[in-house]
Amino acid sequence: MGIQDIIEGKKQWRAHMARVKALPPDYQIVYKEMQRYLFKVGPVDLADGHLLAEIVDFFEQGAAGGKGVLQLVGTDVAAFCDDLIKDSRTYADVYQESLRKETP
Repeated sequence: MGIQDIIEGKKQWRAHMARVKALPPDYQIVYKEMQRYLFKVGPVDLADGHLLAEIVDFFEQGAAGGKGVLQLVGTDVAAFCDDLIKDSRTYADVYQESLRKETP
């Protein structure tokens, strides 16, 4: 990864976060909780940024439609996140695979 890639990545991240900050306050709170959760347990390819951008798209549509954020995701935000990544390879999967390889 070159310096230009890093600079471009930072620009994209700042633009992404500007979109998050434009959301209503309740959406921002839930987004940040989802982001924190996904960074802990989320998919290996989370760094590609597609999932987080899609969540912001979903939230922007919900806010534009006048829906509350909990109408979109429900009251169990972690379960909503788990459902989003159910078919994705997670860091927990990578860890479990490494343990299996070490065991004869």
